Amino acid sequence: MATYTFQKLLLMKPILTNSDYKTIHSLLQNLPSRLKGKEVSLLQKEIKSAEIISDEAISEDIIQLNSRFEVQELLSGKFMNLQLVLPNQADLKQNRISILSPLGVALIGFRQGMTVEWTLPGGLKKLQIIRVEKPLRSTSTTETILK
Repeated sequence: MATYTFQKLLLMKPILTNSDYKTIHSLLQNLPSRLKGKEVSLLQKEIKSAEIISDEAISEDIIQLNSRFEVQELLSGKFMNLQLVLPNQADLKQNRISILSPLGVALIGFRQGMTVEWTLPGGLKKLQIIRVEKPLRSTSTTETILK
């Protein structure tokens, strides 16, 4: 069994910008109860444990809302080019995944080069973050989040 030091655990916290934190928190607070499930609960835990920093201080290699990124599923070797978005913007045909999806919850706040283990539909997956592009900032508000 692997032993993790306190320092190692601190390094594994997701990093969120203040604006992403506020947007996600607002989304979770205003989400209809019919949409609250396992992923919502996991996302709540992720943002509670996250390190929150100013928008200006965020490194460009960290997955944020609206980031485009490439991941590799290590077991299959499959590469995926995706964008992390709010639920109303999700569109699998355009490779836009929702922050409320299992993959979105798994990757928010983690940086290029990291390997993340997460239980997705289909079992435990090991995903390596290959590349992250700085997101274009959205002007989304709480009202547009829930449309």
